[in-house]
Amino acid sequence: MPIVVDVDVMLARRKMPVGTLAERVGITPANLAVLKNGRAKAVRFATLGALCEVLECQPGDLLRWEPDAGAGSTTVDGTAASVPAQR
Repeated sequence: MPIVVDVDVMLARRKMPVGTLAERVGITPANLAVLKNGRAKAVRFATLGALCEVLECQPGDLLRWEPDAGAGSTTVDGTAASVPAQR
């Protein structure tokens, strides 16, 4: 997926343990791990807002876009990535 989650970077900058962040944000450590490890399919704006509030950062500090390698690339689960048709 071209969206990369950098929660671990902000945790390191803030010298904050994962458990502390999860508690302050109000999510389980397991759900935070899913987000942190890039396995999440979505994130609620309320959760993103809480992460930003606790970590004192902007959404762009936590999320970034990296383009796929191009046509013929595969996704994390090994399936072929679709490339939109040009008009």
